[in-house]
Amino acid sequence: MSYYKVIPALARAKPAQLFGVRLRSTAASTQHKELKTEDTPLDPSCTVVEKPCDVDLISGKAHTERHRISIDFDNTQEAYKSKDTMELFRSLLVFKLCTFDFLVDKNKELMDLSRKVFGQRLFEKLMKMTFYGQFVAGEDQDAIKPLIEKNQAFGVGSVLDYSVEEDLTQEEAEKKEMDSCVSEAEKESHGMDHREKKYKAHRQFGDRRGGVISARTYFYADEAKCDHHMETFINCIKASAGSSVDGFSAIKMTALGRPQFLLQFSEVLVKWRRFFNLLAAHQGKDGMAILEQKLELEQLQDSLIKLGVGAKSDIENWFTGEKLGSSGTIDLLDWNSLINDRTKISNLLVVPNMESGHLEPLLSKFTDEEEKQMKRMLQRMDVLAKHAVENGVRLMVDAEQTYFQPAISRLTLEMQRIFNREMPNIFNTYQCYLKEAYENVSVDVELSRREGWYFGAKLVRGAYMYQERSRAAEIGYEDPINPDYDATNRMYHTCLEYILEEINHNRMANVMVASHNEDTVKFTLEKMNEMNLSPTENKVYFGQLLGMCDQISFPLGQAGFPVYKYVPYGPVNEVIPYLSRRAQENRGFMKGSQRERSLLWKEIKRRLFNGQLLYKPVY
Repeated sequence: MSYYKVIPALARAKPAQLFGVRLRSTAASTQHKELKTEDTPLDPSCTVVEKPCDVDLISGKAHTERHRISIDFDNTQEAYKSKDTMELFRSLLVFKLCTFDFLVDKNKELMDLSRKVFGQRLFEKLMKMTFYGQFVAGEDQDAIKPLIEKNQAFGVGSVLDYSVEEDLTQEEAEKKEMDSCVSEAEKESHGMDHREKKYKAHRQFGDRRGGVISARTYFYADEAKCDHHMETFINCIKASAGSSVDGFSAIKMTALGRPQFLLQFSEVLVKWRRFFNLLAAHQGKDGMAILEQKLELEQLQDSLIKLGVGAKSDIENWFTGEKLGSSGTIDLLDWNSLINDRTKISNLLVVPNMESGHLEPLLSKFTDEEEKQMKRMLQRMDVLAKHAVENGVRLMVDAEQTYFQPAISRLTLEMQRIFNREMPNIFNTYQCYLKEAYENVSVDVELSRREGWYFGAKLVRGAYMYQERSRAAEIGYEDPINPDYDATNRMYHTCLEYILEEINHNRMANVMVASHNEDTVKFTLEKMNEMNLSPTENKVYFGQLLGMCDQISFPLGQAGFPVYKYVPYGPVNEVIPYLSRRAQENRGFMKGSQRERSLLWKEIKRRLFNGQLLYKPVY
């Protein structure tokens, strides 16, 4: 579908769809689609065994019994059978270096010094023997193929991620952020535009890399740079198609356009949700569960008229259609758009004034160039989705900061509604450290169920916690993050169990458990046992970063589970910012747990005592 079809679809979308309104879902639908399973070869040591299918002669339903899924994450021979012994020693060295605060804190300066002392050629060789070799697959599409093919031979797929970043100073990053997030109208209004503080750019947080250790950051330069990012993502999609089967490719929305639009659209989405809450309160339903807030149609129309939102005839026309009004009630997923079907995107950016009830533009004006910039972002998204579908690659849209995320999620859902009709081609990312994570997941599952498309989710804990907390406290809005790590774990497991239950009832849901937490992986396996979900159905995926937690990834892959490594690639000098973050992330990871290093030592000793120190993987 072209961009020109996407925009009217956005404008026609029901506010619960367009504006990202969240609700708790009702019981999962029991409607089943025909299952498509792939014959995945299982490792002989795997305990996943399926019994012949029995048929209930009364109901005619087939029942398949399986032995319980059991994965031994202490089996180092299975975990590291894809690695030669030198690779194990490299992992031990890199992980040990990551525990030294001085080395981690000064890693950027030390790498710059090493380059000057050793020269570029020797520096690159040193990096490839250590940090680069551990966490990065290679410099380009051709260089990464051997590693991808080796991992695939041992049951592990790839999510390709071109990890080149600009090496900006803090001052340069702040300037770029302020220039790209402040519109012409805002500059002229001098703070009198009634914008919410959360969805405005603030110089002290202009460098979005601050406090972030596990996510790439893009800063807007111009439209040509965004086109370049799009071409890079297209090349990544093609590389994934050419080097692996059923691969993924990761993209970031902030790379595809001026972030001003994401800020503005996010504010619109949030304000429309509040407007629905206001209307629910008028009917005495503000204390009810979100999905149970079914507004009486006649009272809703009367409220809108009294608020001055529109004339009676106009408002009656808003709530017409095949399904609307037949029950006499409107819930959040039936809530029609108050925006006309016009292709000018700035017309989408209207919000209800909570005092007068009138619909008002978010900003007093948009320049022609700002209008074009908004359209181009959507065009680039459309191009990438089409390339992914054409190449048989699934597209993973990464999550970002909460002041961008409502727009990113809504636009990703719009792509899912278009491109996930036949299979899950587009995956949205849900950050479970957010207080609203469960509502986000449950409403999107409900939307996919009602509209009949494949739900695709990647669950992560989140990458921006310290930055989000600091920004909320200093600027003055509610902290969006769960109070502690245990609360985030509970949220992750709640969201995961909800999606697993949806898969159990309706095979159109799909989830990637993107986690290095062994307990979370075990929790997933336990729930799959309880629900009799087979790994060969390819509905539940697992994901870890390249160079980390091989003791989780490879046993899963060899047991027949769909498991993927996030595979970064790019020239040595240009992935230094990525490697710098990996060092920082591993410091906390390694200080918190000695498990991975102890397993590496265990495997080295096993090989030594068994005369296998010169072991080379065969595939």
